[in-house]
Amino acid sequence: MTPRERILGTLNRTPIDRTPVDIWHTPEVLDALRAHTGSQDALEVYRRLGLDKIVWAAPAYEPRPKQPNEDRARSMWDAWGVRTRTVKSGAATYEEVTDPPFADYTDPAQLEDYAYWPDLDKFDYAAGKKNAERAREFGFATIGPWISHFEIYCGMRGLENAMMDVIAEPEFLDASLDKIGRIQAAMLDRFLAEMGDLVDIVFISDDMGSQESLLISLGAWDRFLHERVANWCKIVHRHGKKAMFHSDGAVRELIPRLIHCGVDILNPIQHICPGMEMKSLKRDFGDSLVFYGGVENQSILPFGSRADVENEVLHCLNELGEGGGYICASCHNIQAGTPVENILALIETVHKHGASVLKS
Repeated sequence: MTPRERILGTLNRTPIDRTPVDIWHTPEVLDALRAHTGSQDALEVYRRLGLDKIVWAAPAYEPRPKQPNEDRARSMWDAWGVRTRTVKSGAATYEEVTDPPFADYTDPAQLEDYAYWPDLDKFDYAAGKKNAERAREFGFATIGPWISHFEIYCGMRGLENAMMDVIAEPEFLDASLDKIGRIQAAMLDRFLAEMGDLVDIVFISDDMGSQESLLISLGAWDRFLHERVANWCKIVHRHGKKAMFHSDGAVRELIPRLIHCGVDILNPIQHICPGMEMKSLKRDFGDSLVFYGGVENQSILPFGSRADVENEVLHCLNELGEGGGYICASCHNIQAGTPVENILALIETVHKHGASVLKS
């Protein structure tokens, strides 16, 4: 089977030869894998590793115009006019939000005067199509675009303000989420129409869990996000695609609501968190959701032995992969400095044992 056939078979609950395997990673890890495989081409790297890679295919966006006296080497802007700066943490570099543009707003009316709402005509849909066409040449499945409600709001408002707004400024939060949601719904509809069969999965990202509990109450989810996520899932399904919801952390309480919204795939399954035990997730939700992720990457992948990684992957396969409905992958990005040998152990263990769990 091709990697895409394996992924689509998992999503559609049709027979496949083995459990698919994928990885998420930082740029530093990709560089290490390039050195290991002897290829600079990322897609060729994934092919040589034997991954069932789900490749990003999303529209590009024209960046915010350069401002007077601006040092572009030290900062950049996203499609929403949110500035980020590059920070160094050990061997890794990350983009961190700075100067949230809504930080000092007090009235929903101010939203109408904001100058940097994304312009639908500035999204470069051809860029997404080009990436997807190349992924298809390698036999890979595709995912895109990245859409979010609350994560985008946190970037525009600042995390502390955003969390307080759930209780203290519900009207402002509602008005902002309306704008954020409408813009992305229109972009999503247009993107999926233009991409046709070149995209398989839509990525909805809104981290709702800490490592101990939900970040907001279930009541707040129902108030601010449930209907909005459901509307996006309707667009996704109308185009014949699958909706994936990404949230780290302890989100078990939210899962029935995600299913009600129409979510098809849950990622990344941080099973070390309370309530996220894999056996019970599979038992209670395995008929409704495909699970994607699972392999622990805070301690085992970066610091464990090869045997530790093999045992962790087998644990995930046996708990989440029984009978299908599972894409084995790292639980979010593999971090800089993770031994290549451990990444290979993840992949090779699925290659070796990923067929047997389907027969369970």
